[in-house]
Amino acid sequence: MAAASYLPSEDQFLCSICLDLFTDPVAIPCGHNFCKDCITEHWDRSDRCQCPMCKKEFNTRPELHVNTFISEMVAQFRQSAQQKASSSSEQQVFKAAEVPCDVCTETKLKALKSCLVCLTSYCETHLEPHLTKSGLKRHQLIDPVENLEDKMCPKHDKPLELFCKTDQTCVCMLCTVLDHKMHDVVPLKEAYEGKKAALGKKEARIQEMIQKRQLKIEEIKQSVDLSKEDADREIAEGVQVFTALKESVEKNLNEFIQTIEGKQNMRMKRAEDFIKELEQEISQLKKRGAKVEHLSSSEDPLHLLQGVQSLNIQHPSPTKDWTKVSIPPSSYEGTVVRAVVQLEETLSQEMKKLLEAELKRVQRYAVDVTLDPNTAHPELILSDDGKQVRDSDVRKNLPDNPERFREANCVLGKQSLSSGKFYFEVQVKGKTEWDLGVARESINRKGDISLCPEDGYWTIWLTKGFDATCIFTLEKNRTAVKSVGQLSLDQMLSNHINVFILEKNRTAVKSVGQLSLGQMRSNHINVFTWEKNRTAVKSVGQLSLNQVLYNHINVFTQEKNRTAV
Repeated sequence: MAAASYLPSEDQFLCSICLDLFTDPVAIPCGHNFCKDCITEHWDRSDRCQCPMCKKEFNTRPELHVNTFISEMVAQFRQSAQQKASSSSEQQVFKAAEVPCDVCTETKLKALKSCLVCLTSYCETHLEPHLTKSGLKRHQLIDPVENLEDKMCPKHDKPLELFCKTDQTCVCMLCTVLDHKMHDVVPLKEAYEGKKAALGKKEARIQEMIQKRQLKIEEIKQSVDLSKEDADREIAEGVQVFTALKESVEKNLNEFIQTIEGKQNMRMKRAEDFIKELEQEISQLKKRGAKVEHLSSSEDPLHLLQGVQSLNIQHPSPTKDWTKVSIPPSSYEGTVVRAVVQLEETLSQEMKKLLEAELKRVQRYAVDVTLDPNTAHPELILSDDGKQVRDSDVRKNLPDNPERFREANCVLGKQSLSSGKFYFEVQVKGKTEWDLGVARESINRKGDISLCPEDGYWTIWLTKGFDATCIFTLEKNRTAVKSVGQLSLDQMLSNHINVFILEKNRTAVKSVGQLSLGQMRSNHINVFTWEKNRTAVKSVGQLSLNQVLYNHINVFTQEKNRTAV
């Protein structure tokens, strides 16, 4: 019962000569067991009678008797293995995504192994000969795969078990001594592990790239949502403003029409009064004329004289001089102009309110900006708090570090403003000439500079040399603002300029009108001032000014990877 309930492993029932399960097992005097036919055949071929295992020699050939106990154990082992294989196979019917057994004829079972020698896949039952037969046990078994031909070398018909790193291809043993001689060849598993590790890293990088792009998608969606909110808000505010303006225009139009119609109605009323009065006089004159005609036909002197006297008393002649009465021609010249002037005043008041509201809105993004002494030209003097700069005309002995301007009297701001919205103010009080703008961080600081976008500068500046004209740089040319728009820069009335950077690499100097200064192609913008009776704030993009020669500059920036003053 013990033997039936517990069976040793297969290795304990293998004959060391045939490497298969015992068939008629016998024991020789040294204690080793063999198949009866195997040991008999072995001794028949040898001159000496010795144990194949321990090499012990026997003077006479031992008499062989079958070990019934071992024979029964082998029989039980065979039966148990077959039952187990049969039971296991019944539960492993081939499915669509699995490799089928090539030997099964009716119900295809799931293959357990594939043989690279036989080029056949076997289920657990049909695999048994490869596990028990000595000749088949030498075959190379692998996990089940389809298209076993792909695992074989097409040239030498040998298993592809090596990898040529030189040619980056799988090879067989014969390939290494023929076509791939002296190449860097490694076992397939080693190459597999290396490639798998590399693929793992690549997959990680791909996943990282996917995550970054997914985050970018979310960022873009958020930007679109925010943009839509801003657009909706601007549209609502614009509709409100334009509705008010429309109502104002309609009101002025109605007043204009009422004025014209009022004047016309007054003329018509006066004309009607004149006509009525004239018709009354005509009626009186007709009556008087009839009486005069009657008296003139009378032959009685007394009757005529008395009638004339009575006519003069009862019907005196009209005394009004109508030659001086007239209706002057209509004159509406100037009426439209006055109406438009009134409308312009109304619109100007509304525009002022809008600008004040917009300035308050951008002032919410105020930041503190200070000047960087490490970038200042040696002739410039900065205040201790880094808020003021002036020209001394005396060159100080300062280290010529990479950040410092060597020739141009400029200084950059310490703060690197980027990715967001920023607002700040720069005083230019008392300056007869000034520069405003932004500059790339990568600008040339050691030689002469040209204020143009190609060299990293987007500027607007005031100079006496151009008859107190404000100039802005567009491409490589300098253009007077008064020559390109309605902005009058000869009248310097304001104390400050509002400057801000908008989206898409644009910078704005808020006031009346808009001046396009192009777009900047840099990831970094720095504030700088240019002194020689000038204060400069170098910036990019779009400038819009209200009134110029301001003693105060308000700057607002809004853009990723941008720095501004």
